[in-house]
This record gives sequence, structure tokens and C-alpha cells, in this order.
Amino acid sequence: MAILLLVVVLVFGAAMVGPIMSNVEVPAYKILKKEQNIEIRQYPPLIIAEVKTAGSRQASISDGFRILADFIFGNNEGEKQLSMNGPITQQEGIKIAMTAPVQQEKTDTEWAISFIMPSKFSIDTIPNPINDRIKIIQIPSKRYAVVTFSGRSTEENLTTHTNELEKYINGSNYSKAGNPKYAFYNPPWTLPFLRRNEIQFELTE
Repeated sequence: MAILLLVVVLVFGAAMVGPIMSNVEVPAYKILKKEQNIEIRQYPPLIIAEVKTAGSRQASISDGFRILADFIFGNNEGEKQLSMNGPITQQEGIKIAMTAPVQQEKTDTEWAISFIMPSKFSIDTIPNPINDRIKIIQIPSKRYAVVTFSGRSTEENLTTHTNELEKYINGSNYSKAGNPKYAFYNPPWTLPFLRRNEIQFELTE
């Protein structure tokens, strides 16, 4: 009985941690159309921090996440303060709040991994990365077709929902532009059935 109770507590705890840890800012998009798990969204202009990585999809997102996390947790120029007369002082780099989702998109032979920056920053106020692999990019307002699904980010799961979204777009008045973008909203310890994953295609009329 005690063992069963412990298992229940552990499962319940794991189920709760994912949503709590995922309670972060997400882009304030507008839903233009919705059919079951597919939405047409209009996104406002966004600022992203992006890094290019090579290798397998899983290795690339792990590498990219590590580099970008280092940037938002303080490895940036921030607001340095230098005194002319001494002592010389330097403020620690600014910590940037985590947002969701983490985005991954194939570009030629590389993967582009990106974090969306918090809305309080403008392109002029976002701290500069120290790592020159990270690029700060202003993205204009864009329209996307998006399919949302749960489960693990396996190749099979991603392929199934990419095909579903492409079928929907092909039967609509829209045309897709570029490669699919993967979006992951939850930390890896979130139970699969509680995870929020997305496939996104930029749209043209």
C-alpha cells in the first residue's frame, strides 16, 4: 500500500511540475481561424535570439538550447558600468526571462534554434550576446498555419503532424513558405500527455 501511494505521489508530482515550469510568457498571437487542432495565427513582430547548429535534430536542439540558455541567464553584455577614477566596477549581465516555445527549423544543412525574447525588450534594448554565434533578429508580423499536439518529439510524431498540416494547407487558399518550424513549450521532464508541441508553416496568400 505504501509503495502504491508513493507511485501515485510521484506520478502526480511529475504531472504538476511540467505545467508549473511551463508558466512563462508566450507570443501574443491572434487566432484567425481554428479547425480542431489546427489554427491560422497572425503573429506580431517578434525579436528572437537564434543560433545555427549542425548534426542530428535532437543533438542540434540540445546544443542550441545550451548556448541560448547561457545567453539569457546572464552571459550577455548587459548594462556595464565603468568608473573613470576607480575602482572599476562591472555589473553582472542581465538575466532575461525564459519564454516559450523553443523553436527549431531546418535551414539547408543546418538547424536554426531560437528563443523568442520577452515583449518588454525592443531591438535597441535587448542585451547583446557575448557569444558571436548568437544573432538577435527582428521578425516582422507573419501569418502561420499551426497544428498542436501532445506526446514526445519523436521523428514519427513530428512527421505525422507535419503531414497533417500540409494536407490542410493544400486544401485551403493558403500556400506555405519555407520549411516546417517545430515549437516545444515544456521542459523534458513533463509527462508526454501534458506536453504542448507544434508544427508551424509560414503562410502566403
